[in-house]
Amino acid sequence: MQKLTNREEEVMQLLWKLEKAFVKDLLDAFPGRPKPHYNTLSTMVRNLEEKGFVGHEAFGNTHRYFPTVSRETYRQKFIGDTVASYFDHNYKNLVSFFAKEEKISADELREIIDLIEKRSK
Repeated sequence: MQKLTNREEEVMQLLWKLEKAFVKDLLDAFPGRPKPHYNTLSTMVRNLEEKGFVGHEAFGNTHRYFPTVSRETYRQKFIGDTVASYFDHNYKNLVSFFAKEEKISADELREIIDLIEKRSK
């Protein structure tokens, strides 16, 4: 599985949220401004289909698209790659990074510890 561009990830986030969508639906749901041109978005969706991330159902000349790779599968693959590349395969280094950057609170860390302890029982 290959890493998607930021813009492709945006499109996939919309498809994961909508589950099934025509290009027009994706365009309407696209966050922020400027939105991509309809043809640009259509090309991006077709590229995602060629990469194996998206499938479609045909309705005459139009297609309704749906994700063929789950959000969880994609997340697991690339979070693992990020931890390997930037944190020496060590999740402790990842959590430590967020703590140092003040992106995670002590209460959130306690919640994580509680989750880990519950899973190991």
